[in-house]
Parts: sequence; C-alpha cells; structure tokens
Amino acid sequence: MKKLNWTKAIIAGVLGTILFDIVGLIFTGQWWDIPGLLGQKTGLGFVYGIFGHYGNGVLLAILYSAIAPHLWGPHWVRPFIFVTAETIALVWLFMLPLLGAGVAGLNQSAMTPVVTLLRHFAFAIPLIFLVNQDLKQPEKTISS
Repeated sequence: MKKLNWTKAIIAGVLGTILFDIVGLIFTGQWWDIPGLLGQKTGLGFVYGIFGHYGNGVLLAILYSAIAPHLWGPHWVRPFIFVTAETIALVWLFMLPLLGAGVAGLNQSAMTPVVTLLRHFAFAIPLIFLVNQDLKQPEKTISS
C-alpha cells in the first residue's frame, strides 16, 4: 500500500484552492468571496475566513490523497470523481442550503451549481499532477 505524501497533498490543496479562487473571480467578479462569507457567517472576520478556506482546501486534498488509490478509473479521472461527489454531498446538499441558498444554490441562481462544480474541477487539477503521480507508478513489492 502506498503511503500518503503529506507534502504533495498540502501543496496540491493550496494550489487547488488558488485555482478555485481564480475560477470564482472569473465567474463572480469577486476575489476571495468564500473567505469573506466564512468570516462573516462565523463572526470571526476575514482573516479567519482566509485560513478556514485554505485549511479546508488542504484537508480535502489530504482526504483525496488517502482515498485516491481506492477509487476506480484512470488516475486523471479520480480527482474529478472525488470533487464531484464532494461538491454534491457537502456543497449542494449541505453548505448552500445551510446558507439559505437552497439545494445546489438554486435560490441564488440557476448558474450556482455550474459555477460551484467548475470551481471544484479547477481544484482537482493539482491533484492530478501532484498527488496522482504516485498512483501512476507501479507499487514495489518484495519478492521472496
């Protein structure tokens, strides 16, 4: 069994969150909208929102790194399977309704589910190139 590469997972989480934010800027015209929302909703301020947002990205990348070897499909598809499942379960069915935006954010806009999924697809890109490089290598076995 392959060991989790913590360094690659952490770097992928930070880079993925940056890409997530860039896609968000392209679609919403706002930089760091999620950290602002986190800081506002928790009452802990914008700086907390930034650390919470990026910390969440790192935690998701670590979680992906741990379960990636057990997902099916080519190594480059696995991050998309993971972020799609994560977006549906945690964002569309939990976070957005909790924020009053309705299931998948449809009370906000018909584009909200599309934008949230595209943002998470952008997050997946560093997972492909950093974390999944270890998956492409055949596992070394000790023969007796």
